[in-house]
Amino acid sequence: MPRILVVDDDEEMRAIIKENLSSTYEVIDTGVPGTALSMTLEHKPDAILLDLSMPGLSGFELCQVLSSLSLTQQIPIFIVSGEDERNKAFCQNLGASGYFTKPVDFATLKTDLARALRSKVPERRRDVRVQLRVIVKLKGKNKDGSYFEVRAATENMSNGGFLCACTASLEDITTVEVFLCDQHEHSLGQARLVRIVKTDALNLRYGFQFISSGRSDPE
Repeated sequence: MPRILVVDDDEEMRAIIKENLSSTYEVIDTGVPGTALSMTLEHKPDAILLDLSMPGLSGFELCQVLSSLSLTQQIPIFIVSGEDERNKAFCQNLGASGYFTKPVDFATLKTDLARALRSKVPERRRDVRVQLRVIVKLKGKNKDGSYFEVRAATENMSNGGFLCACTASLEDITTVEVFLCDQHEHSLGQARLVRIVKTDALNLRYGFQFISSGRSDPE
């Protein structure tokens, strides 16, 4: 049974979607948009239903993130929003496969979901940087051969790389393994340190470029 991830802070709406789709799909859901990326990596849904207006992290940001990262960009995303269709073209440019307003026409949604899952999703734009703050773990080896493990907060991320800040000094680091930190660790792949931004002596930001994609299975 195909798996659908529903991201909507409205608990009643998530229940309505489950009621209408559970006969055809395994439906998992979250009301916390900040967990959507880690849930996508852990559960590997076949499609995502995404609300736009949510506290903390908007559906616009999530759509852009999920459609730009190599591990998630092939998953069709359907916007299910209480807002009118003026945002439809903008969301499609961000990578959305479809746009539905509430109350949802579930007959049409089911048809569009089935069509999207039967066909190959076109490759979406790469290297689109988005303002997404997530905690990642960096594992690697220093020049002296010793291993290190540090946590860092990303300031933006794309399929090509990310910018982050952490308390450790990373001048000697060349290549690291990158993991998304949540209840489980999800490998995002290997990355190489390509630049150091020094705003002052105490504030350093590090630019990393992905050189390989990781597995989406939990570590």
